Amino acid sequence: MRRSDFEAMVRRMADDLPAEFLAGVVTIEVTGKTVPHPVRAEVYTLGECIPHAFGGPDDEGPTLRSTIQLHHGSFAELSRLKDFDWRHEAWETLTHELRHHLEWRARVPALEALDDAVEANYARMDGEEFPPLFHLDGEAVDEGVTKVEDDVFVDVLLSARAWKGAAGADWPFTWHGRRWTVRLPERLPDVLHVAVRGVQPAPAGELVLVIRRLPGAKDLLRRSVVESAVAEARPA
Repeated sequence: MRRSDFEAMVRRMADDLPAEFLAGVVTIEVTGKTVPHPVRAEVYTLGECIPHAFGGPDDEGPTLRSTIQLHHGSFAELSRLKDFDWRHEAWETLTHELRHHLEWRARVPALEALDDAVEANYARMDGEEFPPLFHLDGEAVDEGVTKVEDDVFVDVLLSARAWKGAAGADWPFTWHGRRWTVRLPERLPDVLHVAVRGVQPAPAGELVLVIRRLPGAKDLLRRSVVESAVAEARPA
């Protein structure tokens, strides 16, 4: 289905939704993104509910606004893999993301950590100082995998011995059901954010491996060393 036809179908579906369910929804939009699942092969993210910065008068408390997105690129990829009912899948995705919006509105304070993670990720990308473990406050995607906006973070927590052995080694990881490796630096800081290039299918944003050492008692007396790096992925 062409993107223009898909957009028209989604608009008609949105018109059929009860108005009270759409309270706080800024817009329902169709993007051209293809968003592969970080771990599972032949699985794609079809839609997302994106919460926005919230605020309101003190006497009313905070409010939440959301943008709901459906990713045409992901729909198109799945339609090539199996029998695919575009209308059914679009309705299921739209109502699923709308439920996310309603759940977020019911627990607005929980968004503060996610909002802070987004700000920290901007600092990381700009080469500024950032909290080393901000990715843990991102949206959980799978075990050890979180997402902050379009960027995917794979958390790798190592014992002191394993951390030493990982220095200079080819480190394996899974992306979209396939095994890859990246070469780690000869010297590892306490926390290393590795922006990975070259995986297929490409992520919508960055893929970042967070290689970190399990902290010990001595770490209470000093500040963790945090660094960033870029590495090219190779098929394992």
